[in-house]
Amino acid sequence: MGKLDGKVAVITGGASGIGAATARLFAAEGARVLIADLQHEVAEQLAATLPDAAAVRCNVAREDDVRAAVEAAVSRWGGLDIMFNNAGFGGASGPIEETTVEEYDMTMDVLLKSVFLGTKYAAPHLRARGGGAIVNTASVCSFEAGVGNQLYSVAKAGVVMMTQAAAIELAEHGIRVNAVCPGYVATSLPASRPRGEYDAEEVEAGIERVRGRFADMQPIPRAGEAEDVANAVLFLASDDAAWITGESLVIDGGLLAGRPWRKLSGTITKRREIALYRPR
Repeated sequence: MGKLDGKVAVITGGASGIGAATARLFAAEGARVLIADLQHEVAEQLAATLPDAAAVRCNVAREDDVRAAVEAAVSRWGGLDIMFNNAGFGGASGPIEETTVEEYDMTMDVLLKSVFLGTKYAAPHLRARGGGAIVNTASVCSFEAGVGNQLYSVAKAGVVMMTQAAAIELAEHGIRVNAVCPGYVATSLPASRPRGEYDAEEVEAGIERVRGRFADMQPIPRAGEAEDVANAVLFLASDDAAWITGESLVIDGGLLAGRPWRKLSGTITKRREIALYRPR
C-alpha cells in the first residue's frame, strides 16, 4: 500500500529535476500525476513511463495555463488532493542597477506569482475533497542573501511568506501548506536557459559539472540530488505530515548550519595553538 494511493497530484516543473523525481516517487506511492511543464515533449515522455499520469504544457507565469493544468487533472481524475508548486529557473542575474524591469518581472512571475496562481486555483478543489496538501519549492536562498542571485533570493523569500500566509488561511478547510527549501542540488536548473529552452546533452553535461562543483559546498560532502528533495515533498504531501502546516523544510546537507568542518578545522587548530601559547 502506497502513501498516496488514490491521490491526484499536479506537479509544475515536473518534467525534469526535482519535479521529475517527485513525479516518479508520487507514482510509485500510488498517486495519479499530472506533469505541468513548458517542456511538453519531455513531460509526455516521463508521463508515459508512469502507471497513471498525464502531461500538459504549462507556463506557470500565465494564469490561464496554471488554471488549465489544475482543471485538466480534475477533469481527468475527478478531483485534486496535492498541488506541488515547483517550477522555477535561476532568475535575473547581475547587479540590481543593471537589471531591467522586464527581467525583474519575469523572475517574480516564474518564481513567486506561479506559487500564488497554483495555490489560488488548487485551493477550491482541495477544499471540495475535504482537504489536501500544497507544497511549494522555496530555497535556502529564502533565508540568506548571497547564496543565490539577488532577485532569486527575494522571490524565494516571498515563497516562504506566501506558504505561511496560505497555511493560516486554508487550515480550517483541512488544507496544509508547506515548503521545501533545497540547497545546492544537482539538477537541470543550473544548466538551463530562460523560458524553458533546454538541450538534453547540454543539460546532462551541466548536471555532472554542478554535481562536482557542489560536492564540497556543505558539511555533507556531496551535492544534493533531486531524490533527496522528492523524499521531503512526499513526506509533506502525505498523511505522515498531517499536523504540519506553514513550515519550510530545509534540505541542504547542512549548508545553512555553517561551513564544512574540513574547511574550518585547519583555522580552528591554528587558533587553538595560538591561544595555548604562553611565553616563558
